[in-house]
Amino acid sequence: MFTRHYPHWPPGQPKSIEVPTSTVYENLAANAARQPEAIAIDYYGERVSYARLKREADAFAGFLQARLGVRKGDRVLLYLQNSPQFVVAYYGVMRADAVVVPVNPMNLADELRHYIEDAGTQVAVVGQDRLAQVQPLLGASRLQNIVLATYSDYLPGAPRVPVPEFVKAPAFAPNDERIFSFKAVLSAACAPGPHLARSGDLAVMPYTSGTTGKPKGCMHTHRNVQSTTIVYLAWRGAGDGAATLSALPFFHVTGMQAGMNGPLHKGATIVIMSRWDRDCAAMLIEQARVTNWSAITTMLVDFLSNPNLPKYDLSSLKVLGGGGAAMPEALARKLEDVFKLPYVEGYGLSETMAPTHINPPHRPKRQCAGIPIFSTDARVVDLETFRDLGPGEVGEIIVDGPQVFQGYWNQPEASAQVFIEHDGKRFFRTGDLGYYDEEGYFFITDRLKRMINASGFKVWPAEVEAMLYAHPDIQEACVIGTRDPYRGETVKALVVLKRAAQGVGPEAIVEWAKTRMAAFKVPRVIEFVEELPKTATGKILWRKLQEEENRRTS
Repeated sequence: MFTRHYPHWPPGQPKSIEVPTSTVYENLAANAARQPEAIAIDYYGERVSYARLKREADAFAGFLQARLGVRKGDRVLLYLQNSPQFVVAYYGVMRADAVVVPVNPMNLADELRHYIEDAGTQVAVVGQDRLAQVQPLLGASRLQNIVLATYSDYLPGAPRVPVPEFVKAPAFAPNDERIFSFKAVLSAACAPGPHLARSGDLAVMPYTSGTTGKPKGCMHTHRNVQSTTIVYLAWRGAGDGAATLSALPFFHVTGMQAGMNGPLHKGATIVIMSRWDRDCAAMLIEQARVTNWSAITTMLVDFLSNPNLPKYDLSSLKVLGGGGAAMPEALARKLEDVFKLPYVEGYGLSETMAPTHINPPHRPKRQCAGIPIFSTDARVVDLETFRDLGPGEVGEIIVDGPQVFQGYWNQPEASAQVFIEHDGKRFFRTGDLGYYDEEGYFFITDRLKRMINASGFKVWPAEVEAMLYAHPDIQEACVIGTRDPYRGETVKALVVLKRAAQGVGPEAIVEWAKTRMAAFKVPRVIEFVEELPKTATGKILWRKLQEEENRRTS
């Protein structure tokens, strides 16, 4: 067990935790019984109590079971922006003993088809702003039914903060008997059957990609989810009356745990934003007396650049943290000047249901992943021999803990490749390179896996390449990351055009890509080349191109 960091452990906190045997849904049920009138959700000023949230989750579960035929272990797609409907559906799916498959609402129809077919989902919960992407798949894939959410159903009569137009949009009724309105689903008030799920059953299956380019479902049990649900606010600190600004997307494990499951387990209020808006965020902090906020670097850069910032009362904020990308030194100093708080960084992956490491709140370090959290063993090992490395030696970070996933859905070979037996334990290979210092703090230096981190969103080059090859004028493509002053990294494509291509410019390829892939995956930089370097067996030397790009932009 790695213990070098123990002298810097958060005061008063145990080194290990007993993960509850209850399901994630039962967290909500317990708080609804303990404090029924307490506010669970604040949505642009509209407040939803714990009792109401449980009642609606139960009704949603009952409809899934009685009307849509959802059974224990079935996968249900959530294709929604942050909203009360996301929370209701999330807990409703779990109450129905089914598995949540959260999907980025930026994904388009071709991408959605893979999630639907791979997970075998027959029911999707969809925001009406994204219906056009999903409706063509009804009946043309495994998808049989849609529950359609209108975000304005949960808005107060006169919001005191700016609300996005798509959130204010009124309901519309598609002429399709396979589509049910979210409001009608709740009004049906179907009673769910007995809650049969157990700690070891699957609860959530977020998708992540790898070098094959095909997104893979990460199988997480209720125990996996609970192991980071119960620690988030305990580690970072949250007293009675805590309110969390939930601006990070719930489909992503960090937003899911830090912005939804963690606070709801604690009995706190989640202050939900459907889309980032720096003025709205400041207003919500002031009006809802937000105490906790997890944010990514780009979000905070935008927040701090707001000339109106001094007029807002941000004094309620007590805890500020996040992850996804290292916080630049200059920005960290500015954050401390504005908030009088340290920015506490953490580290985790989709495969670990968010954190494996977080900085000690009382003693954080900058540009640092932190120390292994409760019940988590982390090592840095040699890339070839897998022997443990010492302080300052760079190797692959491997982790063992209750948050580590069960494997990839229907991918036994890929699952086997990411686990190793080490020191008598089954460790997960993160694919990230790093080291720890003399005090046991971990630092990320590079990626063993091929991945681009654009504003906290993971982009897998092989997936983008596969889409680019569908362009009629592209002969070959290699996707790499390039530095970006705002996003940290952005997507660049080196493209070899077909000989017959006529008058094709970089802008045309970018516009074409925008119609076929999520915006964060679209190559922002296109470079035409005569040929791509290859190995003797014909494999493109992407690493060589990435290293050249890093040198050029350093």
